[in-house]
Amino acid sequence: MHPKKEVAWEAVQLVDDAKRQVAKEAAMMVTDGQILGLGTGSTTHYFIQKLGERIQEEEIDIMGIPTSYQSFFLARDCNIPITTLDEHLPDLAVDGADEVDPQLNLIKGGGAAHTLEKIVDSAADHFLVIVDESKIVKKLGDFPVPVEVIPSALKPVTEEVKIMGGVPSLRMAQMKDGPVVTDNNNFILDVQFSTIPNPEEMEKELNNIPGVVENGLFIDVAHEVLVGTSDGVKHMKK
Repeated sequence: MHPKKEVAWEAVQLVDDAKRQVAKEAAMMVTDGQILGLGTGSTTHYFIQKLGERIQEEEIDIMGIPTSYQSFFLARDCNIPITTLDEHLPDLAVDGADEVDPQLNLIKGGGAAHTLEKIVDSAADHFLVIVDESKIVKKLGDFPVPVEVIPSALKPVTEEVKIMGGVPSLRMAQMKDGPVVTDNNNFILDVQFSTIPNPEEMEKELNNIPGVVENGLFIDVAHEVLVGTSDGVKHMKK
């Protein structure tokens, strides 16, 4: 293997190891009888798999509320019983993030599932975020803010976020022609801001635009963050 490719592969492997480590620790925090919000994304993927192993090995009694088709299908394949918010509110929600700041504010939505994620995570008694250390930032904003938009409102929403100082980009699908279509049959605008001086106000301002379903700023929602690092798992709390 070429030296540069070998270094790149090792870096990817280190991140993957950190994700597995933090997902395992989160899964071990789950207790018998809990209702769980099951997030979406690569780190949460490992968490759901570990939960399935615990159900098989320890016969713990839990139920999951998926936040996307991806987490629904994975939970089903891992033999995790499925429920809904109509039937139960989650005791614990476990989800990943694209950015986490020192106040535990988040940017989420890289997987285009942030609308249901915000609903489930906010409804939980305890919201636990699991990430690798590359997601920890001093200030939110390097990652664009995902905004879920009703398709017929795409043009006016695009113009409004430009007025706010954002640079919007319609997220395009891979392995299919056209834009990404969410589980709610909407589009995603990824909006890059040069700065986000007040994340709380921006979250509200974006959601006040007619046609916006939800945005990826999760402000004052997370209770705890587990961070996978090369030195083990670190805890962040408010």
